[in-house]
Order: sequence, then structure tokens, then C-alpha cells
Amino acid sequence: MHFAALGDSAVIITLGDSIDDGTHRLVRAASKRIRDDPPPGFIDIVPAFVSIVVHYDPLTAAQQHKYSGRPYEQVVNFLRDRLIDLDVSDLDAPRTVEIPVCYGGDLGPDLDDVARLHGLTADEVIRLHTGAEYLVYMIGFMPGFAYLGGLPEQIATPRRKTPRTAVPAGTVGIGGQQTGVYPLVSPGGWNLIGRTPAKIFDIARDEPTLVATGDRVRFRAVSRAEFDEAVA
Repeated sequence: MHFAALGDSAVIITLGDSIDDGTHRLVRAASKRIRDDPPPGFIDIVPAFVSIVVHYDPLTAAQQHKYSGRPYEQVVNFLRDRLIDLDVSDLDAPRTVEIPVCYGGDLGPDLDDVARLHGLTADEVIRLHTGAEYLVYMIGFMPGFAYLGGLPEQIATPRRKTPRTAVPAGTVGIGGQQTGVYPLVSPGGWNLIGRTPAKIFDIARDEPTLVATGDRVRFRAVSRAEFDEAVA
């Protein structure tokens, strides 16, 4: 476990050096413990693949007297004490979220390219994509964008050489060995294979993001008629 300053009001905690389930569970367990017992001046926590960033108010942190030193040192010592004997068995069972997707056509303009690259048919790509269960390693890039691990090797596809300037909200893409869903209209360089009618990010909901770090995701193929009816 390594601590380092990130500017003058954040600490980055590195818990591993590879993207795998064991490190992911450590990140989740550490995040839970910090949320349950945050350091003085705590503002927010941002978990990633192998690390966590803890944002804090240095002025508030400086007012606590248990530890000596600068605010950064006080926060680090607090966190170090709280993360001793980290136990991943304390984690809640993950949720499984099903996301409907209409594949191909104008909703997934790169599906045929992905199929040709791997010597597959479009239907085989869809079967492989919907047949896997994915792990939400982290939320990043934009609100609600989940980086999903577990993509079958047979359809792992490098990012496009030329990114698009505007990818529609709900579009499902493949980028390298990961897949994900664009929650909002944005630029993007992933290979677009379909689109979901589900709202991945909705600020009006109690929980704005459809999925969270640690969730499991499955995709379910739907027809164009079902897609159109869902968005009508």
C-alpha cells in the first residue's frame, strides 16, 4: 500500500500494480472503510483500477490534533491506521445489472468491422458479447461511464484510429479488452456495436448512475422494434 500527494488537497493510495479481481476487491474494501470512517476534512473519494484518490480540505485537516505534521501527513497517518488489516470479506455481494442492447445497423455502425477483423459473423460477435458477465472495475471518463472487464478475447478490438466527435448516449462500445456504454453524448474512439434504450446516467434519479464499482453487468440483445418502443 503506497501513499502519495496529489496536489495540496488529495492523497492517492495505490493498492496494486495490475488490473485483476484481487486488486479490485482491495480497492472496494479500502473505499468502503474510508467512507465509513473518513479522515478529518474529507470531501470525496474516487476509486480507480488499482488506486483510490481521497480529496480533503487541508484547513479542516490541520485542526485535528491526533497526528503531527502538515495536513497531508495527518491525513495519510489517519488513513494508514484505518486501512490496517484490510478485509475483503466485509464486502457486500455484488449486484447484477442487465442492460438491453440493440446491436448493429445505425445503432452499432462498427459491428461488422469488429466481426471482419476477427473472422466472425456479426451474430457471433453478439453471441460472445451477450454471453459474458462483466465486472465494473471503475466509473470514470464522464459521469456514469463504467469500465467493464471480462470481454471475451475473441472480440477484443483496438480503439479506432480516428475517434468520433459525437457518440450518442447509450452507445455500447469495445475498446481494447474492455467494453462500456457511453452515458452521455461525447467524443469517443471505441468501436460502436450497439445501443441501449436504458438511461445509464440520469441526474434526476436518487442514484444517478445505473451501475456502480463492483457491480456485475450482463447485456441482453433486443430487436430494433423493442428498442424503438423503449425510447418512444
